[in-house]
Amino acid sequence: MGYQDEWLLLEAEDDIDEMEHRPPTEEFLFYQAVTSGDIEAVRKNCEQKRFLDSKGVGVLSKSPIMNFKYHFVITTAMITRLCRQKGMELEQAFRMSDFYIQKLDDIHTVQGVCSLHDEMVLDYTEKMRRICRSDTNSRHINACKEYIYSHIKERITIEDLADELGVSASYLSRLFKKETGDSVSIYIRKQKIEMAKNLLQYSEYSMIDIANRLSFSSQSHFIQQFREIVGVTPKKYRDLKHAIQWDIDLENKE
Repeated sequence: MGYQDEWLLLEAEDDIDEMEHRPPTEEFLFYQAVTSGDIEAVRKNCEQKRFLDSKGVGVLSKSPIMNFKYHFVITTAMITRLCRQKGMELEQAFRMSDFYIQKLDDIHTVQGVCSLHDEMVLDYTEKMRRICRSDTNSRHINACKEYIYSHIKERITIEDLADELGVSASYLSRLFKKETGDSVSIYIRKQKIEMAKNLLQYSEYSMIDIANRLSFSSQSHFIQQFREIVGVTPKKYRDLKHAIQWDIDLENKE
């Protein structure tokens, strides 16, 4: 018997457990809150543990943990595409999706999946909040940001961006400053530091490895730039983030 025949037989059974699925309105409102950067609404949803409420969401696996993992993947995929439509850079949206879905491999409890879900949706929401407040509508600037994110590990100049977009460097420099409030060089530096923060928190790369990976001229230059933007040295930042993660792990084990 093929899968289609099996489904038809199951659908025709008189004693099949019928379940009314949750109305889509709530789900759409949640996605809208994420893509509009509504931190309070999304945080409230997380505090209410709506992700753990299995009423009306369908059963995708007989295993409870796998069922929640499948729903996590679906939610992440939906949010990724909706955030992309609302202005998030393509590479950023999909790299975030890959990162959070891969984290599922290390999670073996329903509560763990729920915690990762909350972290994921709040991360997307915070980034969308910044995008929605930026008022950047220019096609050139959106394309410029896309290029910077895709080539963040390289040394990027205003000339590189101008050549990519087919405009003059002086025009792009003025437009970028007008629409973002930052010069191109400062924006690139901030994006590199954001990437460095993630590497410091989630990887074991050394300072020199991170400096090289993000094309800083030297380790000392990386440390100086990081301290200017973040307010602490990379080592201090890593120590603080690891301490916070340790506290969370201890709470989960108690």
